[in-house]
Amino acid sequence: MTPEELASLIRDALAAASADDRLTLAPEDLPQAVKVERPRNRDNGDWATNIAMQLAKKASMAPRDVARVLADALAAHEGIDSVEVAGPGFINIRLAAASAGELARTIVEAGDAYGTNPQLAGSHINLEYVSANPTGPVHLGGARWAAVGDSLARLMVASGATVTREYYFNDHGSQIDRFASSLYARAMGREAPEDGYGGQYIADIADQVRRDAVAAGEPDPVDLDEAAAVEAFRARGVELMFAEIKARLRDFRSEFDVFFHEDSLHSSGAVDAAIARLRERGEVFDSGGAVWLRTTAYGDDKDRVLIKSDGQAAYFAGDVAYYLDKRTRGADTAIYLLGADHHGYIGRMMAMCEAFGDTPGENMQILIGQMVNLVKNGQPVRMSKRAGTIVTLDDLVEAVGVDAARYALVRVSMDSTLDIDLDLLTRHTNENPVYYVQYAHARTRNVARNAAEHGVSREAGFDPGALDAPADADLLGVLAQFPAQIAQAADLREPHRVARYLESLAAAYHAWYGQCRVTPRGDDPVDAGHVARLWLNDAVTQVLRTGLGLLGVSAPERM
Repeated sequence: MTPEELASLIRDALAAASADDRLTLAPEDLPQAVKVERPRNRDNGDWATNIAMQLAKKASMAPRDVARVLADALAAHEGIDSVEVAGPGFINIRLAAASAGELARTIVEAGDAYGTNPQLAGSHINLEYVSANPTGPVHLGGARWAAVGDSLARLMVASGATVTREYYFNDHGSQIDRFASSLYARAMGREAPEDGYGGQYIADIADQVRRDAVAAGEPDPVDLDEAAAVEAFRARGVELMFAEIKARLRDFRSEFDVFFHEDSLHSSGAVDAAIARLRERGEVFDSGGAVWLRTTAYGDDKDRVLIKSDGQAAYFAGDVAYYLDKRTRGADTAIYLLGADHHGYIGRMMAMCEAFGDTPGENMQILIGQMVNLVKNGQPVRMSKRAGTIVTLDDLVEAVGVDAARYALVRVSMDSTLDIDLDLLTRHTNENPVYYVQYAHARTRNVARNAAEHGVSREAGFDPGALDAPADADLLGVLAQFPAQIAQAADLREPHRVARYLESLAAAYHAWYGQCRVTPRGDDPVDAGHVARLWLNDAVTQVLRTGLGLLGVSAPERM
């Protein structure tokens, strides 16, 4: 019996007790969902609920009296071994071994579907993340968003949503001018201009632009006049930087459905159309030769310029047009993953959302994340070999690999600053969290191989009642929590919850491995307990593989 099935059973018991007047509850008073939790003290049973305390006032009864009515009804169910009323009205439930053990079969037979849920079904979410300027390699902050954003997308899909993974290329504005001028300066053997870009990657791209031009039968850009040369470096250089960013993200297992170019908002007229829409709604006004959005009407600290007095679009105008474009493409919710330096943007963005007639927090959600620091030998790593001034995604992957990098980046809540210890992530010990979880999966596969060699097969049948050891119950209890963890991680936009869950499952499995056997000793015959525990072992395999997959981390067969 899963927690969801138990919750449904409790709700049915409430409905039945209300129908025959054991409880005085109106139909609208019956809860749509009942929360059951694993007690901290396992002596209190397998599962507990406080629903009696929640309904006592509506039922005009003491919480313990409501609890006793439910306890009597639940105790009559064949899958429940005992029910106790504790404290002010808690209901502690102990499942029969066979009922608890059935979960192993449920997981194995469900396969990859175990843990999925429909809570976001029917919703279309546009999830934008990374979105670094196309003027250099993906830095560590972008790497964190790549891991977190991709994992969050996988979680929301597992919860029934349609998700568009989107990268916003900031290819309109002064940063592109500085990038092109930096390429030109490097090609000419000059110092980078003030506020320009440095690092070996600038030299690499400048050299490639020149080689490509010559290969195409075109003049070497350094032989052109400066304006034409800068434009040549801009056109091909930005293209090469785009291609490299895409390739690095793809290698990091972070795939995108849409690469959206900021410049298209201006060239297509989308900015003008968005401003016209807001003007029709009475949210735009003209002052001092500029066009303004009245964001103070929706809580912003000041109104925001859309078109400056010189006729040029302000940066915020692109944000306005981009949000409208997302909604026009069918997104019910636009989620933005932004760095800590964008915290000051939240007020104006939410005001803009409301100016369009949408609901902040529903149609627009902004997640702010903190910085990432690399540490090696107890000292911070401050400079990339290639980028020169920043540490990049490539630096991290080169040091620890994709699996360890992704797991480390997603394991900590994104609103906390993250220190990544490179020494720890390269150790093959239980101190390394990704190794600990991956090793648990590899161990389950080794157990399955050993079982086959000893003639233990799931095809021999399944007796769930044979999972009667305390370690069996502990492991089943952790497995049962997986669907709720996925649903909660998707709902709260917190994929780190999955990583922490996997570590608790790995711990429970390693403890179970030390106490229970899947294969017989010596010449002992194979019995129902061996077979049942193979089912349980394989259920752990499934959940670990699914959970790691949600984080974009591989589940190795051997380690």
